[in-house]
Amino acid sequence: MGEVPVVRTVCRFRPGAAPDDPIYHSVPDDGLCLNVFPLLTEPRRPDRVLMGRIDPSFDWADLGGMHRERIVQTADRWVLPGRQLFLFEAPGDAVRAILREQLGLEGLALRGPEVLSEAWQRPSPVGQGPHWDLSFVYRGEWPVGRQLHAAPWRELSFKNPILLDPQEVGRNHLDVLALAGFSVVRSSS
Repeated sequence: MGEVPVVRTVCRFRPGAAPDDPIYHSVPDDGLCLNVFPLLTEPRRPDRVLMGRIDPSFDWADLGGMHRERIVQTADRWVLPGRQLFLFEAPGDAVRAILREQLGLEGLALRGPEVLSEAWQRPSPVGQGPHWDLSFVYRGEWPVGRQLHAAPWRELSFKNPILLDPQEVGRNHLDVLALAGFSVVRSSS
């Protein structure tokens, strides 16, 4: 994705901020997402991260913040467990909810958060200016001996990100994995 140059302006956002307001600014033209991801690796295999194919019959609007079009686009692709923060939700609360609601896990020990940031421009004609993603990443291991299954997923699997075909990964999650330090193959498009 196209990188966006850093603008030396503080990040104070307010709806309806005037373009010449010296204190507050409007949200970036193509939006700002606050994301949370539990990056769970296979026990004793830190090169393999948990990914899944969602079951579109579940309420992914609530579980993963996806609208119907995104659910259809994503259903046959590998994605990370995760979602955007709910309004005024703390990242730690969100990651515990993701573990419980998406994976059926309670009390899993996690490290983090690490905060990852990426600003990018969508390809034309869709792009409306820069988009900014801030991701809170928590790391942990899948519980030893626990079956790799959770109801809102058609399939869960541990994947080595470098072996994933970019066309088989949804929601720009290869970018999240790359920012988190995994080696990935980037799409040529």
